[in-house]
Amino acid sequence: MEWFTAPEYWTSRLVLQRALAAVYVVAFLGAALQFRPLIGERGMLPVPRFVERVPFRRAPGVFHLHYSDRFFAGWAWTGCAVSAALVAGLDGLLPLWGAMLLWLVPWVMYLSIVNVGQTWYGFGWESLLLETGFLVVFLGNDEVAPPVVTLFLLRWVLFRVEFGAGLIKMRGDECWRRLTCLDHHYETQPMPGPLSWFFHRLPKPVHRVEVAANHLTQLVVPVLLFTPQPVATAAAALMILTQGWLIVSGNFSWLNWITIVLAFSALRLPGAAPDTPAAPIWYEALVLTVAALLLALGLRPVRNMISSRQVMNRSFDPLHLVNTYGAFGSISRVRYEVVVEGTSDGVPREDSDWLAYEFRGKPGDPRRWPRQFAPYHLRLDWMMWFAALSPAYAGTWFTVLVERLLENDRDTLRLLRRSPFPRDAPPRYIRARLFRYRYTTWHELRTTGACWDRTYVRDFLPPTRLDSPDRRS
Repeated sequence: MEWFTAPEYWTSRLVLQRALAAVYVVAFLGAALQFRPLIGERGMLPVPRFVERVPFRRAPGVFHLHYSDRFFAGWAWTGCAVSAALVAGLDGLLPLWGAMLLWLVPWVMYLSIVNVGQTWYGFGWESLLLETGFLVVFLGNDEVAPPVVTLFLLRWVLFRVEFGAGLIKMRGDECWRRLTCLDHHYETQPMPGPLSWFFHRLPKPVHRVEVAANHLTQLVVPVLLFTPQPVATAAAALMILTQGWLIVSGNFSWLNWITIVLAFSALRLPGAAPDTPAAPIWYEALVLTVAALLLALGLRPVRNMISSRQVMNRSFDPLHLVNTYGAFGSISRVRYEVVVEGTSDGVPREDSDWLAYEFRGKPGDPRRWPRQFAPYHLRLDWMMWFAALSPAYAGTWFTVLVERLLENDRDTLRLLRRSPFPRDAPPRYIRARLFRYRYTTWHELRTTGACWDRTYVRDFLPPTRLDSPDRRS
């Protein structure tokens, strides 16, 4: 079938595949470096306890068959190695069927991790990586030109990411309709970046233009992905430009990066495609069968997207083949942060020498400027932002976090930027307090050197020790 392939997207496919493989590397690296204190055998939400109560059919993956910390570490580092090989182009050296199997490996491996990751892996970009990664299995290698069907399925994912996010904004917080949400967003977003302070201080008319441009990019431009060239390329380029703006203004893990990856499915890049034979019949049949299956499964996310009760960031099947996306349907007007402190005093008092733990990404010391971490995902820092919104988000993991800090647990401390206590002298008591944070003004920044100003709100956790009967979060 001559219509089946699109040789003019040869370069675009190459960039898309290498970029996606790089995202896989970052994802597996984060899993390898953070799993022990989060979901390990002594983690805050241990995998062995999870697989005891959740059946395989609801969360399929290898860890239902066997789990140990050593096995998980080997699994995650192997995922890094396979993904790095894909970045280097190993799939281009294999026959078509071998390349497809190679691309299937990181998808299967990361699916196993996400399906036991619980709260720590409940973010929309986890499902987005899996949905995109599954489609790229059928994108082919150097033996065949890119299949049109797969390219359009990738565009369809991008459409749902952007259009779904646009709809949930218009249906959600009125500040999106009044063009005022960015008066608050840069200050209250989960993890500010090094330039977020400056974005927040842009004039309010600029913020209005930003919001209007966001609505245009998410509600109008996605439709143009399915139009003829060069309009589709222009639409994809505009989406990439918008995602670049989000990358420099905040830290959203690999959400923006994988959205850029998806945009290359519509972006026609220059470069001559080599002569390739026609796609094998078995390959055409497989791609068309998978496409039909995914389109059938995709009815549920479509119904959700057009529903007045639209939900965001939810998977509709345990394999994460089709999902719904969206973010910031509502915007916080005030930023709260949970500050965790410890003391070595035998009797905790208000005037005790309380020393604060510093996290890597989330605000703490008002004088410490935010840093850029994305596309790397600091999972504990993100959940601390949710915990500050409501103690209900802390659940059981926050209690275990406090216990591990009281033990000076080595793996838990590695999640932090700094512990104020020596390894051989853990604190006697831990407490947590809720503060309101706001960006300083230009004058305050010049005078104090601090980018944040904070005000005490209330206690989040009273002074707690290991043998205390009252360990609430």
